Amino acid sequence: MSPKSIRVCLSPALLPFYDLSDTIAVVIDIFRATSSMCYGLANGANAIIPVEELAECLSYRSNGHLLAAERDGKVVEGFDFGNSPFSYTKDKVEGKTIVLTTTNGTRAIQRCIGAEAVVIGSFLNISALTDWLKNQSRHILLVCAGWKNHFNLEDTVFSGALVHRLKTTDIELDDAAYAAESLYLEAQGNLSTYLSKASHSKRMQHLQIAQDVAFCLLEDQVSVIPILKGHELVPLTLPHLL
Repeated sequence: MSPKSIRVCLSPALLPFYDLSDTIAVVIDIFRATSSMCYGLANGANAIIPVEELAECLSYRSNGHLLAAERDGKVVEGFDFGNSPFSYTKDKVEGKTIVLTTTNGTRAIQRCIGAEAVVIGSFLNISALTDWLKNQSRHILLVCAGWKNHFNLEDTVFSGALVHRLKTTDIELDDAAYAAESLYLEAQGNLSTYLSKASHSKRMQHLQIAQDVAFCLLEDQVSVIPILKGHELVPLTLPHLL
């Protein structure tokens, strides 16, 4: 086996160029899908089913699940809610299964199928995720959901934060990992101010949901690590070594 590596995929459009074998894929959509996934499972949701299309999400309505849909930062009409973390509180999701489709995050998850494992990362669970990844022997691929296949700042900065926490002299980094870490080191002194210039942060401010941005930048609010089992995201049971 080659030395353990950490690679950063800066857009889901680049995923076809990565070998997912012997690899843990960490899907990252900081504003807001993966933050809400972590928060929802921490608040007692049974599972979250990520799907790509609105029609597929609607097909679950007869199952009694909560249906959540977001497009371009807005809740889609006819669904229970979108991907704001404030929709994933204990009183709303405990004991429920949520079917979720979003502009970027759920699509990135689907494109990672084939990896040894697919887990979910956010600032909300960064320390728990870091500790778990440190104990894994597989390669790590940090997958930025981006915005409609374009690079985005917040997912890349979070990838850099993980690289900074995980790197050792025995781990190989690719160029994107070095670049992501450099962005994080520039941002870490004032993450909120730095990411306020991100296009999606501005988009959310325009939609008057700036409080979501602030919440999604809080570190270590939960210890849950969502992992894809079949077609569902469920809490990872520790220890879980790969």
